[in-house]
Amino acid sequence: MEAFTDGVLAIIITIMVLELKVPHGTGLEVLSPLLPILASYVLSFVYIGIYWNNHHHLLQACHRVTGSVMWANLHLLFWLSLIPFTTGWMGENHFAAVPTAAYGVVLVMAGFAYLLLQQRIIAAEGDQSLVKRAIGADWKGKASPLLYVLAIGLAFVSPRISMAIYTAVAITWFVPDRRIERVLAERE
Repeated sequence: MEAFTDGVLAIIITIMVLELKVPHGTGLEVLSPLLPILASYVLSFVYIGIYWNNHHHLLQACHRVTGSVMWANLHLLFWLSLIPFTTGWMGENHFAAVPTAAYGVVLVMAGFAYLLLQQRIIAAEGDQSLVKRAIGADWKGKASPLLYVLAIGLAFVSPRISMAIYTAVAITWFVPDRRIERVLAERE
């Protein structure tokens, strides 16, 4: 499951980078119209990296993979696979309201899918699950979707505020989730 996820995430990043068009011209001024596209790419690359990193940590603590765990993982990959589409749409349209809100919908659904994956792993492993011990109350995991929902609504007021919220959530997740590392270290 880990290798499959790695492959899908690599393809997602490849699709995103292939969507970046080389500007015509040699001066720095030709980059100006591409700044929204580059900004949305950087944010999305960071999000994919966050999911990749935390997914690896999650699977290090996972000892039992069931069919429902695999389906939950596939559900997560489905939402992550939509990131290149909404990234391109948002960047090409200079963070217009609807594409910026659509980006948030994909983020909120990916966040819920990740929570579902955690829950399916815990259900498969029972009360002694290392994942259950590691995630605890998981305030970031529960707060992130709420912030995404807020950003979706605010996209119709100010897409810049939405982008600031998406960026702030990414910053909170940028450092890998150390809770799982701590539980694994305690076990050893």
